[in-house]
Amino acid sequence: MKFKLISSLFTCLAFTVLHAAPQRPPNLIVILADDLGWGELGCFGQQLIQTPRLDRMAAEGMRFTQFYSGATVCAPSRSVLMTGLHQGRTRIRGNSTNPTKLALHSGDLTVAEFLKSAGYRNGVFGKWGLGESGPAASGLPLRKGFETFFGYLNHYHAHNHFPDHLWRNEERLPLPNRARAVGDFGGSVTDDPVLFADDLITDEVLKFIGRHQHEPFFVYWSPVLPHANNERTTTQGNGAQVPDFGPYAGRDWPEQDKGHAAMITRLDSYVGRLIDHLRLLGLDQNTIVLFSSDNGPHNESKHNLARFRPAGPFTGTKRSLTEGGIRVPTIAWGPGLVPAGVTSGHAAYLGDWFATAAELAGAKAPEGLNSVSFAAAMQGRPADQAAHDFLYWEFNERGFSQAVLYKGHWKFIRTTHPTRSVRLHDLENDPSEAKNVAAEHADIVASIEAYLTTARRDDPAWPATTRID
Repeated sequence: MKFKLISSLFTCLAFTVLHAAPQRPPNLIVILADDLGWGELGCFGQQLIQTPRLDRMAAEGMRFTQFYSGATVCAPSRSVLMTGLHQGRTRIRGNSTNPTKLALHSGDLTVAEFLKSAGYRNGVFGKWGLGESGPAASGLPLRKGFETFFGYLNHYHAHNHFPDHLWRNEERLPLPNRARAVGDFGGSVTDDPVLFADDLITDEVLKFIGRHQHEPFFVYWSPVLPHANNERTTTQGNGAQVPDFGPYAGRDWPEQDKGHAAMITRLDSYVGRLIDHLRLLGLDQNTIVLFSSDNGPHNESKHNLARFRPAGPFTGTKRSLTEGGIRVPTIAWGPGLVPAGVTSGHAAYLGDWFATAAELAGAKAPEGLNSVSFAAAMQGRPADQAAHDFLYWEFNERGFSQAVLYKGHWKFIRTTHPTRSVRLHDLENDPSEAKNVAAEHADIVASIEAYLTTARRDDPAWPATTRID
């Protein structure tokens, strides 16, 4: 009798193990700041701008110190993030005033579409910029794998932090701000502001998480902070319009500097609200949050770059292929999933999110991506982490330029503006890219130039305006 009881117990246990519910994959959140520089967070060396919640997030998670944007300007960087294809192969390769050039097509597989097929509920909040109503409708968020959208569709519209409308899914939502149009592409200024868009967008992020807390979700949150209102800079000389100056109100700084700093501190508070919300709902132990930026810091608010040193030790800003234009502050957070207080020097870029999300979701990434999962590095397993041989960027304004990171530390830049030039820098010994060592390392230059012969797929919408032969 005793033997039969033990045998029945083992049978019951075996049945329970075999038929237990599968482990729920982690919730995934990407927060993509707009024009935030590598050096604009306290945890990345900023001395004047207060970012206590992001600093705490870094202390509780992992800092990636060699993480790169998808491009040095907004639209292509977001296309790289969504498609997992680098800038020479993704659909959108530059900024443009032509909406059809900034629209994903039906055949462009996004990470949201992929995660939807893996059982995720997907929401995007903030600036989209990869499709809008009319001829560019193929790229609207709800047609690219998301079931919920709240925010801006048009890049120029997103310049104004106090717009007269936002979009909920594919419906225009009027707001009480009275915006005046400036230019022909959707830009505007607001002289009597009422509602700050990113406040509303943050609320929508938290609501979506609450609605889907019992199922796997992917949130792509793209605040517009600290992007300038370029039209306000042009008309009023100050593109850093915020509800208040916060802790900088009493500083002896120009309003542009107070406003820029207040934007970043306000962004920091939003991230704190998200983390608190996840903890309140008990989701913190099964959620990974990745915080990053779409490109390097801007100088479009007329604020003082010398005061804040937004690129940290690096050279350049937005629209530059030097490190300051493309190396961005990146933090991964997830208690129990991401080790605390760790710094990773793994070289990755926004295009790697696709393969990373696929691995975390327990699915196989599609073939043909320019995407290497950094899940191993993020989970504290550097010995298991694969690496890129080459990372690629280009810039289609002011001539045509290309940049390559080779083997994690050789930085190559080739340009036709104003004349053809080739530069090579050893980032291990020269992070500010001050010394051109191309002549001393002809073999490295040759390897990179051989890669460039196949890296880029020609696209009539994005020609190499001054081709380099």
